[in-house]
Amino acid sequence: MSLLCRALKVARSAYYVWLAARPAAEVRQAAEDELAGEIRQIHADSRGAYGAPRVTAKLRRGGRRINRKKVERIMRERDIRGITRRKRRSLTKADTKAAPSPDLVGRDFTAAEPGTKLV
Repeated sequence: MSLLCRALKVARSAYYVWLAARPAAEVRQAAEDELAGEIRQIHADSRGAYGAPRVTAKLRRGGRRINRKKVERIMRERDIRGITRRKRRSLTKADTKAAPSPDLVGRDFTAAEPGTKLV
């Protein structure tokens, strides 16, 4: 082991720390996979409409203590996206009967001195 650590220029103690942390990482990954299943279920129940904030709120109402950023990360890694079902509305309509404004400058924007042609 010491020969391998010397070849990779890694301290032996760092290798053993990494080796001891592997089971914790596997447990964390299993917990995230379980959480991803819950997120997929909530997302499917909303017919794909819920994004990370709503999914987080639903998980919290269910008694799970979770951060929105973690939900965002899990959804991003597993390509789960919310959709917007609303159509864009234009609230202002142009008056088609109104006469256009007159062109007082005549499309000539050159001025002999500053402040004479203000648009």
